[in-house]
Amino acid sequence: MKRYVALLIIGLLLVTTGCAKEQTAPEQPGKTAPVKKVTVMLDWFPNTNHTGLYVAKDKGFFKEQGLEVEIVQPGEGGTADQLVAAGKADFGISYQENVTQARAADIPLVSVAAVIQHNTSAFASLKEAGITSPRDFAGKRYGGWGAPVEEAVIKAVMEKGGADPATVQNITLGATDFFTSIGRDADFEWIYYGWDGVEAKRRGMELNMIMLKDLDPALDYYTPVVVTNEQHVQEQPELVKKFLAAVSKGYQFSIGNPTEAAAILSKNAPEVNAELVQASQTWISQKYQDDATRWGEQKEEVWSRYANWMFERQLIPKNIDTKKAFTNEFLPQ
Repeated sequence: MKRYVALLIIGLLLVTTGCAKEQTAPEQPGKTAPVKKVTVMLDWFPNTNHTGLYVAKDKGFFKEQGLEVEIVQPGEGGTADQLVAAGKADFGISYQENVTQARAADIPLVSVAAVIQHNTSAFASLKEAGITSPRDFAGKRYGGWGAPVEEAVIKAVMEKGGADPATVQNITLGATDFFTSIGRDADFEWIYYGWDGVEAKRRGMELNMIMLKDLDPALDYYTPVVVTNEQHVQEQPELVKKFLAAVSKGYQFSIGNPTEAAAILSKNAPEVNAELVQASQTWISQKYQDDATRWGEQKEEVWSRYANWMFERQLIPKNIDTKKAFTNEFLPQ
């Protein structure tokens, strides 16, 4: 999954008017409420991080809120972060690390819900490589996206374990398939267990997994998250509330009905391996809400802990006001 997309160059920081548009139905008996057209942009190709969105659309949960929602994938027009911040998309799927970087650059992204409660990403390697702790990264090749945060994480966890991060060879792989590159182009990579980890198990491939959340409390952050821009939060709060009411219902359905939820995702994304979708959904459905009191809930301590971690390592030019970076205000009670 495309985790570390550079937000950076949003020179058009003046957020234009939101792109939610009212489409009033013709005057007919029984038809009174206008329909709002809403765009939500994914961070990558459809996968089980996004199931709740597709369930909400398929089951009519958006329609119940008077919304007509289009789910789109990122393309040449820009990333979800860029388009949402600029008001070209109403909502998007992003990550706490991206929102933190955006806020530090005065880019008006706001996280309005955590898709998954705990960080399910991991450093993965073939079992035969013998990498079971960050100490074992020494002298190995790391394959990633080339983002500064990757090198910073590796440096931090290796130093904590008493190893020298200077001995790691960092290789930028970009969009190379994990199953093609691991063991050939790199000795360890950073993946989501809920997708590549589950697929490895399905293929009978033995991997060693080092979960990020187990290495440092600061690395147990929210990834992915649902984002919108400040203008929507301030000027269209009812839209945000209605959108999240439907999305929350979609994820709650997915928690209780993983088999049907997987079938809905597969129907909407037939290009994705259906067996992988089913296996991934079975695993990840229990991770959406996990130990939170409700789906989507975010804690300030998680946001401030990670922002402090990034600032201390000079990954952001200034620390952020975490109270502006996220909100639970629009989640259903």
